[in-house]
Amino acid sequence: MGARPFAFGRNWQAFVERHLDEERIGEAVKSLAAFCRGYDLKGRTFLDAGCGSGLFSLAALRLGASRVVSFDIDADSVRCCDYLRAQENNPSHWRVMRGSILDEGFISSLGTFDCVYSWGVLHHTGDLWGAVRNAAGLVAPGGIMYLAIYNRADGIAIYPDGRFGPSVFWARVKRIYSRAPLAAQKAVDAAVISFLVLAYCLTLRNPARKIRGHKELRGMSWRIDISDWLGGYPYEYASVAEVFAFVRQLGFSLENLKSTNGLGNNEYLFAKR
Repeated sequence: MGARPFAFGRNWQAFVERHLDEERIGEAVKSLAAFCRGYDLKGRTFLDAGCGSGLFSLAALRLGASRVVSFDIDADSVRCCDYLRAQENNPSHWRVMRGSILDEGFISSLGTFDCVYSWGVLHHTGDLWGAVRNAAGLVAPGGIMYLAIYNRADGIAIYPDGRFGPSVFWARVKRIYSRAPLAAQKAVDAAVISFLVLAYCLTLRNPARKIRGHKELRGMSWRIDISDWLGGYPYEYASVAEVFAFVRQLGFSLENLKSTNGLGNNEYLFAKR
């Protein structure tokens, strides 16, 4: 039996139902505005490619975007985003759709946007570079593209967040996890949670404080992010140099960068020249 794509939408439904509140929304708004630096989203168009829960589509709306378009290939993610849109009284300038960043016909129907946002999505499509190219084609002249892509880690170090390299090892783990039945996946989740709590204790870090404080990272949930990491398949990764070289050839300049030397996401803000 082949590996199945991870049910991100089911994970996001759990996040919206159990964890999302105004405090987390506020953290998302703050993080989006901060990374975009001096680029004000007020009055601009915003595309959320692979919207997941819809949290950052909502954040763009709260920052004054004149038009927000959100899409995801996962039907459950689309439902999550639709739910958040309904909670905001169904604003007419926020549209939620189902589609794939790799579907050329769908992509060509969208037009261009002042800001194209895709956080932790393109490396799960099975065609990272094709997805980056398609996302870049959706950016209007003078617009920006905010991407987060898993870093290439070739070493075997243990990183501060408890993960350890190399990336190629995790590609195998994620493939096996994705082939496992749901009960087995939940057992693995529980084992990893226990391991991390023990690791926090052994390194004299307060587990409760660590878990509660996770929401300061873009409003995310510690528990949901664990499942997201373990199950995130397909899984690709790239170094900062690889991403920069590829996107520069598409006519973009790098405006902001938040990098990691571990297995997490490198965040990029590119401007279309």
